[in-house]
Amino acid sequence: MKPLTLAMPGAVRMLLQNAPLSDGKVAFAWRAAVGDAFERATAVKLEAGALIVETTSTQWARELARSQSMILSRMQTMLGADAVTRIVVRQA
Repeated sequence: MKPLTLAMPGAVRMLLQNAPLSDGKVAFAWRAAVGDAFERATAVKLEAGALIVETTSTQWARELARSQSMILSRMQTMLGADAVTRIVVRQA
């Protein structure tokens, strides 16, 4: 028998992919993809396939730029490859 923690990512992905695309769904997927620290330092919105990420500082913008490909992959896994095609980082 496998631990429940191994099944959770797949279950969350299935729930997210079957739910309608909304601001809440995008925010939930963002938090799951980046963790609490990034989530607290950013605000996100989805516009025509572009995930717009506003950061609170230059340092956070730099960290997001470094991790952008990994984050994009995670967001596409949770929301669908067509839902998020790129990430745009802006400093607030």
